[in-house]
Amino acid sequence: MAKGYFITGTDTEIGKTHAAVRLIEHWRSEGKRVMAMKPIAAGCEVLPDGRWVNDDVERLIAASGQTDRELMNPYRFLPPVSPHIAAREAGVAISLDTIKEHYLALAEQADLVLVEGAGGWFAPLSDTLFMRDLAWALDLPIILVVGMRLGCINHALLTAQAIEASGLPLAGWVANRVVPDQPAYEDNLATLKAHIHAPLLLEIPFEQKS
Repeated sequence: MAKGYFITGTDTEIGKTHAAVRLIEHWRSEGKRVMAMKPIAAGCEVLPDGRWVNDDVERLIAASGQTDRELMNPYRFLPPVSPHIAAREAGVAISLDTIKEHYLALAEQADLVLVEGAGGWFAPLSDTLFMRDLAWALDLPIILVVGMRLGCINHALLTAQAIEASGLPLAGWVANRVVPDQPAYEDNLATLKAHIHAPLLLEIPFEQKS
């Protein structure tokens, strides 16, 4: 059975996919067979042939070399809104069992599967389920992506505390610079290193979006 990780973040738009791509490329450079999974993607573009594509999913495909979009991304929605709202508007119930079946199918083909959540740790999937419940159902260690900007210490420590309270191991964290010039960046990084009870796996410099 493949070893897997669940990647979550301190918020939305803090670079989970960017970090996931970096990790996938690193593991593949070590000779590992790596599969990616984005179980729920809200915010799709409709192509002329009618297919729905999501930018995060396409970036994971480019990094991993996968071709089966249905297997790696069982739930996709058009509007870029919270998963529980997108699912409700589409008349869809997100099933943790379905996602787990897809994960296990990917795990049979890989040495390692990286599952990327949507939004943050408490992003709702329904009126009763949150992203943390998906991570718990998959029983995977967590990688936390911290968007390095003003306020990141509070967001990161609260999320790390919530992950630890869930009973799942926090395997490590990623510092992703989402602003070009964060005041006292090194001090913020040192504080996070001192208080997050997991290793810093990756530090990603700011990259201007094209």
